[in-house]
Amino acid sequence: MAIEIIKEKCIGCKLCLKACPFEAIDMVGKLAVINEKCTACNQCIDVCKFSAIVKTEEAEGPVDLSAYKNVWVYAEQRAGKLMNVALELIGEGRRLAREISDDAKVYAVLVGNGISGLKTECFEYGADGVVMIEHPLLENFTTDGYTKVFFDAVNEYKPEIVLFGATHIGRDLAPRVAARLNTGLTADCTRLDVKVSSYVDYAKKNTTLDTSTLDPNSDDKGLKQTRPAFGGNLMATIICPRTRPQMATVRPGVMTRRERKPGAKGEVIVYNPSLGDSDIRTKIVEIVKSAKEIVSLTDADIICSGGRGLGDPSGFDLIKQFADKVGGVVGSSRAAVDAGWIDHSHQVGQTGTTVKPKIYFACGISGAIQHLAGMQTSDIIVAINKDPDAPIFEVADYGIVGDLYKVIPQIIAEWDSAEDLYEATLR
Repeated sequence: MAIEIIKEKCIGCKLCLKACPFEAIDMVGKLAVINEKCTACNQCIDVCKFSAIVKTEEAEGPVDLSAYKNVWVYAEQRAGKLMNVALELIGEGRRLAREISDDAKVYAVLVGNGISGLKTECFEYGADGVVMIEHPLLENFTTDGYTKVFFDAVNEYKPEIVLFGATHIGRDLAPRVAARLNTGLTADCTRLDVKVSSYVDYAKKNTTLDTSTLDPNSDDKGLKQTRPAFGGNLMATIICPRTRPQMATVRPGVMTRRERKPGAKGEVIVYNPSLGDSDIRTKIVEIVKSAKEIVSLTDADIICSGGRGLGDPSGFDLIKQFADKVGGVVGSSRAAVDAGWIDHSHQVGQTGTTVKPKIYFACGISGAIQHLAGMQTSDIIVAINKDPDAPIFEVADYGIVGDLYKVIPQIIAEWDSAEDLYEATLR
C-alpha cells in the first residue's frame, strides 16, 4: 500500500501536515507531497476534509520472491555487549538457512557505533557473515535512526528472513521496519521452521497444532512462524506467502544457543548508512539506569519462583533466602505481581519473561497456562504445592506436595548439610 495526494483536490490547508506523526509530508508551494518517511498509518487520510489523500496499491505489483536470499538476525547490543537472545537467534538462523538451501547463509546485523569488536563473537556463535552498520548517531538506540538504517540495508541486500529478539528494543524496531517494507511480522514466536516436514514432526509432539492441510513431502520453503494465541490456549502458525522479507520477533530463552567455536571467521559487509540529524526526531540527553535490583531471568541457571500460594509479600523473603542458598534468582507468577507483592521484572510467563534455566523451582504456583508458556522448556522443573491436583505437577519433573513454608526450610537445611559434608571431604 502507498499514500497518494490527488493534486486537483489538495488546497494546501496543511491539516495533514499537522496530523502526520512521522513528518512524512512536505509542502511544495501549496501542494502536500509525501516523502520517504511515510509508513501508511492513515492519519493524514482521516483528517483531510477534501478527500485529497488516498491509499493505493503499490504500482510495482507482486514482489519477486526469487530476489530475496539469506537470513538476517538483528544482533542486538547494548553498551557494546551482545544480548543473549541475539546469540540464540544466530544459531536458529543458521539452522533455518541450511534448511532453505545449501548456499543460504545467516548474517548477524550489528547496528551502533564503535562495535566492530562484536563481530568475532557473532562468528563464533554461528554467523556466516556480519553486516556492520556504524554511525555516530547510532551510538544509542533511537527508533527513527535504527529504523531508517535497517530499512535501507534490507532494501539494498534483500534478505529472505529477518529475525529480531522480542526485547523492548526488538518490539519497537521490528514492526516499524516491517511497516516501511510493506511486509508482515509475527510477534513473540516460540518456534520457527522452513521445511514442512520439520514442522509436521514438531506438531506430532504438540497436539494443539493442526497439520491436516500440510503435505510433509512439499517443497515449500516459506517460514512457518509459531506463536501462542488466545492466552496460550492454542498455538497459531503464521506464514507470509506474498511479500518479503519474512519477519518475526522471537522470545528470549526459547531457542538453544549454538555451542561457541573459538576462532571462527566469516564474511564482513560494511554498510555505510545515509543518516543525518534531521532523520532523528528525538535527542537522548541522558541515560539514567534504574536504581532497583536488576533481575536477569533469561541468563539464570536456577530460578526460584513464588506464586499466590506464598500468602503475602513476606513470603518472598523465604524465596530470596532459598535462591541465595542455591545460587539462583527470584522469579514470580503474574498473580504475585498483580497483587503488588513483587516487581514485574521478576515475572515469568507469557506476559513476563520466557526462561529456560537448568532448574526451575515453582513454589506455591498452581500452573496457569500463561505461566507454563514461559517456563515449561526448563531442563528440570521442581514443583512445591499443597494442592496435589495443581496443573504445575503435569509439567514438573519432580513434585513435592506440602506446605512450602515447611518444605523449603528443609531443603535449605539439607543443602547446608551437603555443603558441610563436601567441605569435610576436602580437609
